[in-house]
Amino acid sequence: MTARDHALSAYAYTLRVTFRVSIAGASGYAGGELIRLVSGHPELRTAALAAGGRAGRPIGTAHPQLSPLGDARFVPTDADVLADADLVLLALPHGESAALVQALPPDRPVVDLGADFRLTDGAAWAHYYGRTPHAGAWPYGLPELPGQRARLAGSTRVANPGCYATAVGLALAPLLAAGLVEPADLVVVAASGTSGAGRTTSEALAASEVIGSMAPYKVGGVHQHTPEMEQSLSAAAGEPVTLSFTPTLAPMARGILATCTARTARGVDEGTLRDALHAAYDAEPFVHVLPAGRLPSTAATLGSNSMHLQVAADAHSGRTTVIAAEDNLVKGAAGQALQNANRILGLPESLGLPALGVAP
Repeated sequence: MTARDHALSAYAYTLRVTFRVSIAGASGYAGGELIRLVSGHPELRTAALAAGGRAGRPIGTAHPQLSPLGDARFVPTDADVLADADLVLLALPHGESAALVQALPPDRPVVDLGADFRLTDGAAWAHYYGRTPHAGAWPYGLPELPGQRARLAGSTRVANPGCYATAVGLALAPLLAAGLVEPADLVVVAASGTSGAGRTTSEALAASEVIGSMAPYKVGGVHQHTPEMEQSLSAAAGEPVTLSFTPTLAPMARGILATCTARTARGVDEGTLRDALHAAYDAEPFVHVLPAGRLPSTAATLGSNSMHLQVAADAHSGRTTVIAAEDNLVKGAAGQALQNANRILGLPESLGLPALGVAP
């Protein structure tokens, strides 16, 4: 679909239908973004806003930015209540979605922001998430990946990708698919804002620990997004990939900056790499390849559903570097979920989603 097709699709959409959307896990950071984005969407409105631990409390007690919603209150996380909607969004901790899905009507469309249905390999699920049994895999909701829209066609239950996996997948997949980089030695070092850890209280996330400091965490290939990234990149490459991933915690509330490197295939120059990214994304409303010389920053994507990319070829080391920036709570979570919800409901994929960031 070209950019012109996206624009024409939105222009041609004249049938005004309002869809009701329930949200489970509505008191978390991703849940708050879902409420915000659904409330501003021209064709969606919120139904049940479930948060088991805060049931009965006003929405504004968890999300002061949503106080204009007035007397809206959280409700218990009950499948029958959530099912009274046209679509259900699940923003629950990893491992909690599968049981709730089993209690929902089988014909109810669902987008799961957790990891329960992302992985096709049950052994990887058990190893990285420490849980059994494996609930199975749903279509992977990152439509900008090579060939992924065709795989998503007709699906009404979608596994929303992880925040790191969104950045890394979009950075490297087109180059792997075109055979421009080698799949055997992928290295990613990425920085995330503290909201990526959710609202769970911990000493490591205290302001006095984070402000003025950066620190790695879950090093040595143990981060739970590792198998998800390898899964999508292997699909793009057409063969297994090997990924070394080091996440770091940055002194900011939101945002991801991922520096992704791979060995450049023989005879490939920077112009060829850039052309491949442009070919993959110039028709996409939310993935932007920046002009040569301009580097991505998390500030530029704040509040938007956009991903900013830049590529460089390091002739000295023989490696390609792709830098990706996103808002982890929008393109990395809630915005991507609404992009999937739009597609499921037959709406233009970009409807109601901000492509422009907020600055300063």
